Amino acid sequence: MNLTKVWAVQCDDYIIDLDWSPDGQLLAAGSASGPIEVFHAADGTKRLSAAGHEQGTNTLRFSPDSHCLVTGGQDGKIKYWDPLAGQDITTVDIGKDWVEHLEFKPNSTLLAASCGKKLSLLKSDGSVSKALPDAPKTISSLAWDPQGGCLAVAYFGGITLWDSDDWIVQKELPYNNGINTLVWSPNSRWLVSGNADPSVHLWIPSEDAELHMSGYEGKVKHLSFDITSRWLATSGGRDACLWDCSGDGPEGREPNMLPHDAPVSALAFQKSHGILATGAEDGTLELWSPERKNPLRATVKMPAAATKIAWSPNDTFLAIGSTQGIVYVLKCEA
Repeated sequence: MNLTKVWAVQCDDYIIDLDWSPDGQLLAAGSASGPIEVFHAADGTKRLSAAGHEQGTNTLRFSPDSHCLVTGGQDGKIKYWDPLAGQDITTVDIGKDWVEHLEFKPNSTLLAASCGKKLSLLKSDGSVSKALPDAPKTISSLAWDPQGGCLAVAYFGGITLWDSDDWIVQKELPYNNGINTLVWSPNSRWLVSGNADPSVHLWIPSEDAELHMSGYEGKVKHLSFDITSRWLATSGGRDACLWDCSGDGPEGREPNMLPHDAPVSALAFQKSHGILATGAEDGTLELWSPERKNPLRATVKMPAAATKIAWSPNDTFLAIGSTQGIVYVLKCEA
């Protein structure tokens, strides 16, 4: 496979988050120090440049219709932006803690937002639709199931599954350690946590079953499923670890190890195809095809480590945010 640079732009600081608009026309980047920028996907032309959040930006997401960008920061605020007009629409104050997680419900404008222990559901105009009871500890991750039927909320000690119709608790999934990140499989069967202990834990909520995979070098902060729900890619050391989740799942199976010379700092499967992109702390970017006997497809040496990796909606372009504050967009061709 070939990776060709389409454009690159220097931003203000370490890239803390990236998101493509669902229509594939725009790419948003948030710098850790606060600034928010939106670029035209084709050539990197800047459409929005703003100070963002005082003390720092933590997260950003495009709305499903691509018309709005929402950002959260260390100031306890959520900001709604018009990315094409290049202006702030409204600001919502939801608490005194950091706004660390924003996730739109699939095919909906309903936004889940966490601020410390608080979880709020916001309408498209920024008004609060529902404020849920505080979590036992600071919320560490949010993940909607792909069908939109429930929202998984993680904190130190476990996960709560909230029903998205009536907002009652479907299930409590205890886990006696810190949870860094969550991901659902595309078929909604598996809910997976990357943990601080360090490990990966898998639940099948519909069957009240769970599996545990340990032995990682460090905290597992990055998880990604392929579109078939078979392959689960995880970070947590110098190798990207690939688990086969077909059938009864990965417990008892040997994982496929995708080697790197430095710890893996970011990873992401394509949205509709089977290529996995991984980035390491030494700046190496690699593409993999898990089903192949020799899975490595391409290697590129970047000037700095990847902090975020995001595939465009059509899987043609790969965006990389770096520790040096540079956003790269590469074209992927067979």
